[in-house]
Amino acid sequence: MHIVLHEPEIPFNTGAIGRTCVATDTALDLIYPLGFIINDKYVKRAGMDYWPRLKLQEYLDYDDFLHRNAGIEYGGETGTGSPKLWFATTKARQCYTDVRYGQDDYIMFGKESAGIPEEILVAHPSSCVRIPMYGDIRSLNLSNSVAIVLFEALRQNGFAGLKEEGNLHRLSWD
Repeated sequence: MHIVLHEPEIPFNTGAIGRTCVATDTALDLIYPLGFIINDKYVKRAGMDYWPRLKLQEYLDYDDFLHRNAGIEYGGETGTGSPKLWFATTKARQCYTDVRYGQDDYIMFGKESAGIPEEILVAHPSSCVRIPMYGDIRSLNLSNSVAIVLFEALRQNGFAGLKEEGNLHRLSWD
């Protein structure tokens, strides 16, 4: 699975998302321009010592992303079974739990200040998903949104490859 950040602006969010990606064996794809330098101390601080273990891909822009992932299809559209691209946005009509994610799918999130450009969204409305929110709240924190949608996608795929049972440090469950 891939988390795609389209022009992220806040280093702490990207660092926290990177840590979530390492913990779930998920790739992180960053589409430039970024609002920070990738070696920014805040990115590393939020990602802690996990950052070197991150499966990271970087793209010059959205066109570069599409070019280098030419076999990708769009979520919600009937296709050949190739990986699909989903767009997480507050503007979507369908809930993130209403779609079926594949193990190799890409879930894109937009920059903190503006989201994914609407030109991309209107071209693929059936690929857009949203997290329900109360009232007139504009959006959730980006790293929280990624975790919510990513874990639903992983749940749908049986948490493949993830450790589902924890161990106590000093005591035993028995």
